[in-house]
Amino acid sequence: MQIFEVIEEAITKPPIPHDPNRQSLKQWAMYCLRDKGFKVVYAQNADFAIETKGSEKLYFKVANNTDNLDNKFGWIVWDSSNKIPTIIPPQVLIG
Repeated sequence: MQIFEVIEEAITKPPIPHDPNRQSLKQWAMYCLRDKGFKVVYAQNADFAIETKGSEKLYFKVANNTDNLDNKFGWIVWDSSNKIPTIIPPQVLIG
């Protein structure tokens, strides 16, 4: 299974549902990824990074809409009308 498929599963089938009134999207996403065993670390120019084997880092940002996303990062976007998260890997942005 590709790493982005595992990340997507961690976010779309979370251990707890995202409740915007209780936690930020960033906190929730980091919790879900850590629960699946990912090493989530600080990232200077992103919201967080995931360290993979071989010490490569995948950088992520979170957003509540798809406006102004760039392709340098992976994105976790919350669709508040449908109450579902979407994962957008780097360089796969439509727009």
